[in-house]
Amino acid sequence: MLKYVLKRILYSILILFFVMFIIYVLMYNMPMGYIETKARELASRPGATKSYAEWLADLNAQYGMDKGVVLGYLTWLKSALVGNWGDSWAWTIPVTEEFHNTVWFSFILGFVSFIFEIIIAIPLGITAAKKQYSFTDYFTTVVSMVCISMPTFFIATILKYVFSVKLGWFDLSGMQGRDYMKLSEFGKFLDVAKHFVLPSITIIIISIGGLMRYTRTNMLEVLNADYIRTARAKGVPEKKVINYHAFRNTLIPLVTTLGGSLPGLFSGALITETLFSIRGIGYASYTSMTQADIPFIMFYLAFISILTLLGNLISDLLYAVVDPRVRLS
Repeated sequence: MLKYVLKRILYSILILFFVMFIIYVLMYNMPMGYIETKARELASRPGATKSYAEWLADLNAQYGMDKGVVLGYLTWLKSALVGNWGDSWAWTIPVTEEFHNTVWFSFILGFVSFIFEIIIAIPLGITAAKKQYSFTDYFTTVVSMVCISMPTFFIATILKYVFSVKLGWFDLSGMQGRDYMKLSEFGKFLDVAKHFVLPSITIIIISIGGLMRYTRTNMLEVLNADYIRTARAKGVPEKKVINYHAFRNTLIPLVTTLGGSLPGLFSGALITETLFSIRGIGYASYTSMTQADIPFIMFYLAFISILTLLGNLISDLLYAVVDPRVRLS
């Protein structure tokens, strides 16, 4: 196991090296007008100590733009490895500081949505498979297809119209109410939690459809296996057949899906956070992209790449946990 893990980690580091190189190449080939505009902005600020030419030279040197693609990438990578990602152009603070200020809001939103997604989608998928071709199965299939088909902005708009405009239960957007500063500490917590309800429901709705269908399909495949028919022929109670024999084997493909969900917990829901003005990492990345904030975009893409590789590694390791027949080598 240890040998396998070390081998996969080394492979992941190698893949990450080339992925970050591709990211740098994309940044390197962006129109130079972005850097020129930023240098002009910095030089024109009140109390600026550097001229436009000096700022332009500093920005080019900071990201290796004056050294070519390969040497520039190595220069940038050296700074990144020691934690020097530069200052965000959009937020005017270090990139890592803005990341720390926003990522936990995205994690809370993603984690709560992920838990409810599992609680809702997996039992419904299993129930639909158990009652194949019944009303429950058809109803679950229709619901899952509707959830898969509806875009995020449509669901968010409907929720806002019903619960914010018509019923007035929630604010349209933002993370705090008007009287936030007058509330107690617990009241502030409840106020922020209230503003996370509609974004969480939006993410849950667009997420449960795929997992529900995936669970149903794999459960049907397992229920039609020979060992399930044998267990039933031996008189094993149906509840034990479903919950122990069938569901345990259904977990194997589900591990891939759930392990791949790791990036989503920290990467933020870009569209949802933007629509509801939640100051998470997704909202910050969208704002940075619209303002050509190269330092933050570079950090965000590298961060997503690391999470994706880590999620794949966790999925592979969990195979051996849920299925003893799988041997890592």
